[in-house]
Amino acid sequence: MRDSTVHIAGLGIVSALGQGAASTLQALEQGSVRAGPIALFDTPLRKPVFQAPVPASATPSSRTFDLAMIAVAEALDQAGLPRTGLGERTGVCLGTTVACQLNDLAFYTAYRNPAEDPDMAAADRYLNGNLAEAVARALGAAGPAVTVVNACSSGADAVGVALHWIRSGLCDRVLAGGADELNRIPLCGFHSLGIMSDTVCCPFDRDRRGLNLGEGAGILVLESARSLAERGATLPALFVAGYGAACDAHHLTAPRPDGSGLETAICLALRDADRAPEDVVFTNAHGTATPDNDRVEGATLARLFGEQACFLSTKGYTGHTLGAAGGIEAALTALGLQEEWIPVSAGFENRDPDIPVAPTVARTTIAGTAALSTSLAFGGNNAALIIERSAD
Repeated sequence: MRDSTVHIAGLGIVSALGQGAASTLQALEQGSVRAGPIALFDTPLRKPVFQAPVPASATPSSRTFDLAMIAVAEALDQAGLPRTGLGERTGVCLGTTVACQLNDLAFYTAYRNPAEDPDMAAADRYLNGNLAEAVARALGAAGPAVTVVNACSSGADAVGVALHWIRSGLCDRVLAGGADELNRIPLCGFHSLGIMSDTVCCPFDRDRRGLNLGEGAGILVLESARSLAERGATLPALFVAGYGAACDAHHLTAPRPDGSGLETAICLALRDADRAPEDVVFTNAHGTATPDNDRVEGATLARLFGEQACFLSTKGYTGHTLGAAGGIEAALTALGLQEEWIPVSAGFENRDPDIPVAPTVARTTIAGTAALSTSLAFGGNNAALIIERSAD
């Protein structure tokens, strides 16, 4: 390992799979796919979604923050860190798209009606709704706090930013990842794009018809070896080894057909980690189950890793959690390395003749130490993370 190794001191996760790493692993072991009609708000759009279990005490107007804090608490506990008073050497970098800032439709309706007097508390909620800053305030983390809003690569990009903060010496540790909630506005938006499936999604399958939205949070506590040693903590076996990002500059919502932007991002992450393609034992692919994404991503994985590439899309278990996806999938990738197995790619049954590789069709034992997590986003944004486990 290099001196610049950035350890995963703890991780936290909440999604439709459950709350916490233990529940998540159990659900994956059982192959649980917990999709159903949305129960958070009324809508005529009866599309399957992946809703996360959130305590009844959660506040509807702060659902993304509540999801984030569930994962943050688990990650800090696992890292052996307090939940308050984390100080100026602790940063927070979180990705999101919804945050808590799209939950005031009633205010906007009232504001546009001259006969109504809107409650201005909604404006205060909006102005205080920066996710990373809100989490930092709650934790007493006085280091840098940045919210990354880069569509569906936001969570992965946030981990990449945090990686560089620690390597540069700006922070000793960073809470990094992403959080997003199911919300009426993105539900309507993705429906208008015509890329939501009427049935449970099936990534990389020949008969895929689109994505299902999901929600949740995935948080990593990233920490330098020096900081861990100073507080007497054992060096964790998991670490983030590399990050790469590249933009296609091709289309507002569609991926570049040749996958060159994604390939560049993966190659940059491999170079950053000082790894070769043959070192990667599995990939947690973006795999949205949309026709274009899966075709382009599958071809790119085949080009880089060969026709025997080992990969899956965990979106078959979580849905597409938008800005949280990169954080959740980084946590799931780390858990796969830690537990030394990955599950079947949920929903996959029929191989697509237009995709030269196929995802896992059974629980697969993992023998190596390096894995890849990819995130593709609107605007042609591509992000890749290399996560590793110590060989000893």
